[in-house]
Amino acid sequence: MSESLNSEHFTERSSRPPYDLADHFLACAKLGRYLTIATGARFIITDDLRGDTVHHEAAAVAAIFSRDSLVAEAALLPLCQSIPLMDHVTRDKYERLFHLIVEQSLSQGVRGGAQSLIESRFRAGEIKDLEAQLGGKLSPARLRYRDFLTVVKKLMDRNISERAFIDEFKEFTFDIAGKLDFGIYSFCLDSLFRSLDVPVSVKKLLSLELLEYPPLIRRELMSNILSYPKQTQDLVIFVSRLIERKLEPEKVVEIELLRDLKLQRFSMEAVSALAERSHLLN
Repeated sequence: MSESLNSEHFTERSSRPPYDLADHFLACAKLGRYLTIATGARFIITDDLRGDTVHHEAAAVAAIFSRDSLVAEAALLPLCQSIPLMDHVTRDKYERLFHLIVEQSLSQGVRGGAQSLIESRFRAGEIKDLEAQLGGKLSPARLRYRDFLTVVKKLMDRNISERAFIDEFKEFTFDIAGKLDFGIYSFCLDSLFRSLDVPVSVKKLLSLELLEYPPLIRRELMSNILSYPKQTQDLVIFVSRLIERKLEPEKVVEIELLRDLKLQRFSMEAVSALAERSHLLN
């Protein structure tokens, strides 16, 4: 249950599908998905957008299309940090890019941050302020996440009741909603569902909680449960029946399509084409 995730640079290209990360991000946006690493191994988190290994094309797409507003805001950093060092022609191109971000980003925070950078002419102090604002949003949620991991350990050691754990989980989710990278939250939940030390009864109670989540988040998390290769058949059957009984048929189809994509039964291109024809994932 460590917070650190496997390091994967944005320069990596997956052998399947055969396109770069910017294309992958765009395909995710078309499907209404949270942004993922092109291998499908996990979701992008803000830490991935720090440093100089980030392709600017990918960062620009993330800033515009990410459903995770914190990731979208973090994507501004690699784009703006090198602007003060650019020649006049290149700088003009990046300024036009920032105007595009202001016009089209899904995130209000990104639009405001990009506008402030434009108005300050990408002053170094404004860039540092942007970094500080992002850190101020992330740090308290990260600390709350670490506190919750101690509760998870209590569950694994059988030092907390199942009902008390669910109450702690609901309180944790409420506290960090919109303040923690979706990638880290998803990683936390995935670890719970995959761990053999977490009772199946707790996993079923967690599944019931996920039903109440916003549709896009629910779709990602439910499809993760169903697509994990080593998931117990008992839990797969329970979750499958649960979503069939409780959700509208089109929502069930969305979860099943995303599950099949994660199991590599379909390519991203095939699911995207199906979505465009049927409008199921709009």
